[in-house]
Amino acid sequence: MNTVLKWPGSKSRIMHAISKHLPEGDRLVEPFAGSCAVMMNTDFPAYLVADVNPDLINLYRQIKDFPQQFIMLAWRAFSDNRSEESYYTVREMFNHHPGLPLLERAAYFLYLNRNGYRGMCRYNQKGNFNVPFGNYAEPYFPLAEVQAFAEKAKRATFICADFTETLNMLKNGDVVYCDPPYDGTFAEYHGGGFGKDKQYELASVLSDVANRHPVIASNSNTSLVKSLYRQFDLHQITAPRSIGVAAGKSKSAEEIIAVSRPVGTAVRYANPEVYPGGILA
Repeated sequence: MNTVLKWPGSKSRIMHAISKHLPEGDRLVEPFAGSCAVMMNTDFPAYLVADVNPDLINLYRQIKDFPQQFIMLAWRAFSDNRSEESYYTVREMFNHHPGLPLLERAAYFLYLNRNGYRGMCRYNQKGNFNVPFGNYAEPYFPLAEVQAFAEKAKRATFICADFTETLNMLKNGDVVYCDPPYDGTFAEYHGGGFGKDKQYELASVLSDVANRHPVIASNSNTSLVKSLYRQFDLHQITAPRSIGVAAGKSKSAEEIIAVSRPVGTAVRYANPEVYPGGILA
């Protein structure tokens, strides 16, 4: 299923590789929301979706709570602002209008995402959204995706929190999926970078969490990642890549899916054909 946002690194096209490692559970917890591709392509009873980017979380909350009003405002933004000049006018308002209502801010965020360069989400040191105009002939308005998201979001709770806060909220029956900024790639994260120190911190927290909950994490296929997750089962995949690809270079990259589950527990996988019997103990 496609997502509301264009998003570099979206998992929509590799869900077949991720879903076979996701066990059944009462709730899927995602500390890095991204495009919500995993939420939209799984069927858990409940979801806890977090991110440190307040604009991202506000978008998801507004679609969940006010889907029809959001659609009308977003459609108007798309219809009334078709030129490069109007894109920068909207971006200026988004960045420098502190009184902008949250619903209108969410509609502008979708507009900027779908009209900006390759769906990038980037902020400068002052916290201003600074992605340039994408120059698309006919930007896609994701009406069906917004409607589908609003329906699925009835099962979800969206919070603005970092991964440590989110993982401290785990409870029995939870499954964790982590898709952080990748090691060795563009790792700008809202409010600061996601460098080596954050990679170490995340891996340490997930190693502890894995004693109590199934954990699945995606990352680059680098020596650092393989070292940090050496106690996990590591699965290598090839994933499409759309940003940072030089002319003549491959448009795919090797990634790692790290998988762990509590020792001595039974895990029922959502795709039992991958694991005969469906339960590993």
